[in-house]
Amino acid sequence: MKTKLLLCLFVLLTSLGKAQEVGPQMADQFREQGKIYVVISVIAIIFLSLVFFLIYLERKLKRLEKELEEKNKL
Repeated sequence: MKTKLLLCLFVLLTSLGKAQEVGPQMADQFREQGKIYVVISVIAIIFLSLVFFLIYLERKLKRLEKELEEKNKL
């Protein structure tokens, strides 16, 4: 679980690094207008939602695997 989460985090961070090269003018405009905080907030909400969803799925999968193991033992 931790390795999958770290891999996803690494891929996300590398793609964000490439996004910085694309449009510094747009970032400057957002910063001047005060909209950069909205952009950062939306990105943070999306990222955190994905992380929590992955954690939820991992827990659910572990529970289902345990149930499957118990059924196979019987």
